[in-house]
Amino acid sequence: MLKLHVQNETNQLHTVILGTAHRNGPNPTAEQAYDPKSLENILAGTYPTESDMVYEIARFKDVLERYGVTVLRPDEIDGLNQIFTRDIGFVIDDFFIKSNILPDRSREWGAIQYIINQIAPTKFIQAPPQVHIEGGDVILWRDYIFVGTYSKADYAQYNTARTNTLGVDFLTKTFPHKTVRGFDLIKSMTQAKENALHLDCCFQPIGENKAIIYPGGFINRSDYDYIVHLFGAENLFEISAEEMYEMYSNIFSINTNTIVSERRFKRLNTWLRENGFQVEEIPYHEIGKQEGLLRCSTLPLIRK
Repeated sequence: MLKLHVQNETNQLHTVILGTAHRNGPNPTAEQAYDPKSLENILAGTYPTESDMVYEIARFKDVLERYGVTVLRPDEIDGLNQIFTRDIGFVIDDFFIKSNILPDRSREWGAIQYIINQIAPTKFIQAPPQVHIEGGDVILWRDYIFVGTYSKADYAQYNTARTNTLGVDFLTKTFPHKTVRGFDLIKSMTQAKENALHLDCCFQPIGENKAIIYPGGFINRSDYDYIVHLFGAENLFEISAEEMYEMYSNIFSINTNTIVSERRFKRLNTWLRENGFQVEEIPYHEIGKQEGLLRCSTLPLIRK
């Protein structure tokens, strides 16, 4: 049986599910787009090719395995985009929580069922149907669970709104020993630079006390101020709207000192090295055209 253990974003990674781009199927139509950045690239004729995405994920896998990480993969389902495994589930402490994701993506769950079967039933949690929640909106730091949400009355009109306030309530009740804090995020169906698809698109802790953050990703200034107070302004790397669009905050920590980052993120990668991090740069720009990057492609199961 898999003995799950994840308490933060940065402890030494032991086992992870990494998405796959094999048998990804034809490019989606504009009507099939889940997010404004994918839509933008579909309309521009720049949507990534399967071969480019397969290559980029293979480079990510190479880095993970070089650091001794056990990399599990979803079963390949023909014609299905299975890159962003973060959305379909997540681990808190030693529990696996199955996300309630967009109905059009429900088939992705079956591709990891063989892994779920290795988890003790007592350590598996299914959120009630009315609770919307995706793993990209759930970030762990110390005794905190940060949750990206959208709480306005027009929630149902945005397929870019993936976690509702019931999701925050659910995690609060399920993990009463944690401090659960919701953050309302900006949403747009058509403008990628005005859309934080998940919390990890505008915020992510790194190392032991630092974080990457886009101040404009939060609807309420008080939410941004809350993070500044927790981490200290001197420990935050603030990114611009353009850098948020390029997914600067969606890097991935192998451990507290080692970060996998996109090789084009020059300003971020320089800052990381200046602050003592080991940076593994890989190509991931093509996958980023779907409004997801390195963290989105992973579902950590065990961090030591």
